[in-house]
Amino acid sequence: MRNPKTAEKKADFTYADYCKWPDDERWEIIEGEAYDMTPAPNTSHQSILGDLYLQFGNFFRDKECRVFIAPFDVRLPQNNEEEDGKIRSVVQPDLVVVCDPEKIDEKGVRGAPDLAIEVVSPSSVSKDTIKKRRLYEKHGVKEFWLVHPVDRLVSIYYFGKDGSYGQPKCFDSGSVIKVKSFAGLEIDLKKVFPRIENVVRESPRKYLGRQN
Repeated sequence: MRNPKTAEKKADFTYADYCKWPDDERWEIIEGEAYDMTPAPNTSHQSILGDLYLQFGNFFRDKECRVFIAPFDVRLPQNNEEEDGKIRSVVQPDLVVVCDPEKIDEKGVRGAPDLAIEVVSPSSVSKDTIKKRRLYEKHGVKEFWLVHPVDRLVSIYYFGKDGSYGQPKCFDSGSVIKVKSFAGLEIDLKKVFPRIENVVRESPRKYLGRQN
């Protein structure tokens, strides 16, 4: 058994390795390279993801498309590998929409979802915005959302006819997103990003001269 924490050098990991790693650890493999996803997401991350799931889930209730949230494995075969064990990319997007029931099995999803969402954290910025964006583009994910909790923005990449993502379209916290891939689906970002209270801060300097 190979564990990425104890590997002496960069290894070419596969889904077969992934299945042998400890259940209390979360990992992703992107084209053979392992990425540690621990510790668990923070409260802000989970709150944003929960609100997104409610809106997506309510829309797709009683429809063919299915909505899943992490931890949920998405296996992405590179060369139509018949054996899952040989697959070199398995990721756990924060939220996915899958409309092809043949891609869904008890292990998760095998093949590209129709839409994938990643809620960015400080520790995952590089991986989410560069490595996973390239991976989703390579496998033809129609829409890829990057949700930025600190900046309160959503950047959306659309898969073009040329087989690549163009420049992202950005939405602020007051926007309502009309989801391009699914007619009639609108995501209200005011319900996703928590309201920021306007706190008035007062300096104690003016009180320092009032001595009894």
